[in-house]
Amino acid sequence: CGAVAVVTVSDPTRRNALSLELSDRLARVVTACDHDGSVHAIVITGAPPAFCAGGDLGALAAAGEAGSEADLRRIYAGFLAVANAAVPTVAAVNGPAIGAGLNLALACDVRLVGPGASFDARFLQLGIHPGGGMTWLAQRAVGPQVAAAMALFGEPLDAREALRTGLAYRLVEVDGDPWSPAAHEAVVTAAVDLGRRAAAASRDLVVATKAALRATATMPEHSDAVTYETAPQLTSLVSLIPPVPEKGG
Repeated sequence: CGAVAVVTVSDPTRRNALSLELSDRLARVVTACDHDGSVHAIVITGAPPAFCAGGDLGALAAAGEAGSEADLRRIYAGFLAVANAAVPTVAAVNGPAIGAGLNLALACDVRLVGPGASFDARFLQLGIHPGGGMTWLAQRAVGPQVAAAMALFGEPLDAREALRTGLAYRLVEVDGDPWSPAAHEAVVTAAVDLGRRAAAASRDLVVATKAALRATATMPEHSDAVTYETAPQLTSLVSLIPPVPEKGG
């Protein structure tokens, strides 16, 4: 994929549920990609048939029994690495994204979905308080009303509802079985193609632009954003100035 790294959460027999070990590996790989100067964008997906079925219930129960915030944060580590990535991130979802799996999708900058995608908070139905910042992530993605429907009333979203509510940016239409390997590959390919648009620009410029999106999102006034953007825009303009040729001796 060249400058677009594809990271697959892979434990298909357990529907890619995030154990401590799997979350640790995800965090390490995402961080390594983010620090790799040749990588301009990261695509996050799950090994079919699921995107991610959430946090491993055994690990969650053990953390609760021990009262271990550290173990909870290890489960969060994978999707927090995605949320904190400096380069753009795209979720390629064509299966269930449940609980912590929903967090993983929400942690990405953009979500592309196939017809097999679904999003389900499911925390309350399992008797678990939402964690990992799910309430904040969901409200930013879909607004307070849809976030409340998901978190308080267990309302799941299928692919078309995700698109309608703004949780998904694009629905990738596929022929045939919506959960087939071909359908999964179509969504990943579309995500990689989107990532390549970022890869066509300077990495420093892409990283600075993402930083600006984060910084200006909470600014109260347009004028604050104008002030913030002035310095990085000047830096980018300087890079357009052609070098002055050296004079001959």
